[in-house]
Amino acid sequence: MTPLRLAIIGCGNIAPAYTAAIKTHPELAIVGFFDLDRTRAQALADVHGGRVFATLDEALADPEVEVIVNLTIFNAHFDVSRRALEAGKHVYSEKPLTLAAADARMLVDLAAARGLRLAGAPITFLGAAAQTAGRLIRAGELGEVRVIYAEVNHGRIETWHPNPAPFYAVGPMLDVGVYPLTLTTSILGPAARVTALGKTLLPERRTKDGQPFTITAPDFYLAAIELACGAVMRLSVNFYVDGHSHGAESIEFIGDAAKLWLSGWFAPEAEVKLAPFEGDYERVVVADVPAPGPFDWAMGLVDLALSMRTGSPQRVTGEQAAHIVEILEAVNRSAAEGRPIEIASRFTPPPPRG
Repeated sequence: MTPLRLAIIGCGNIAPAYTAAIKTHPELAIVGFFDLDRTRAQALADVHGGRVFATLDEALADPEVEVIVNLTIFNAHFDVSRRALEAGKHVYSEKPLTLAAADARMLVDLAAARGLRLAGAPITFLGAAAQTAGRLIRAGELGEVRVIYAEVNHGRIETWHPNPAPFYAVGPMLDVGVYPLTLTTSILGPAARVTALGKTLLPERRTKDGQPFTITAPDFYLAAIELACGAVMRLSVNFYVDGHSHGAESIEFIGDAAKLWLSGWFAPEAEVKLAPFEGDYERVVVADVPAPGPFDWAMGLVDLALSMRTGSPQRVTGEQAAHIVEILEAVNRSAAEGRPIEIASRFTPPPPRG
């Protein structure tokens, strides 16, 4: 298979992990890098090879580049992806796809009109633990699933990240709430309505080097998400509670006959446990495909490459990424307006792996 040729746009904190993962897959090849800070792009090129583009336009004009991998900061996602699609390039974007539902829908429509592929993180639902959970749920092992409990206690970003301000500007729901939302909707389908509470728990913060800063956006959300299938998801997301607390990033699916628990919605090697409705949990053997192991940041790009080269169904889709943006926007609207918000968009859940 001819490798899918990529240009990495945005060479910040997450780019080294993406680039290292890409280099492990023969289905992928890096043409070059672009960042507003050329030294960051050059540092990656020095390690992994490839060109350093002087401008975004230069990357978009390169006929060798097939896919733009958009790893820019949150508020640049839409503009970079739009320009890439208008230039005739396929797009894979870090999450969220955009910050506004209307912008996300515009990208989906633009890609469709141009005959281009659009995909977006998060892709943790492709991991072994999530695929095992999906297989059991789809097989009816739980009976009808009516309740999902998801916890996202992501800790205080400023204790480890060198630039926490962009994360607090968009809030924890857009940064990390997307993970259990994408996992759940990949198994049970789209959301229909959202009711949410948002609150700023700790407005005064300090960076790693001791500099004070103030946040005004909510750092805590509690959302009830009604799925179109009838199940209700309770999602708690914050940048306050210690990320190492017990069950800090767990998710539980509860059905009429049984319940299923994942120790984490991110890690492919997370524990998967199954229990009768009123019984005790026992560990389940995680599916062999894909093999358990450390998180692979390039999984979504491999999925895109296989889809484009072989004509197989695309599991990581712009439609689902746009639907997640609409849920995120609805959470903020509901919290601000104090009322439920209907979700208009729908998508087809992805086929399982293996």
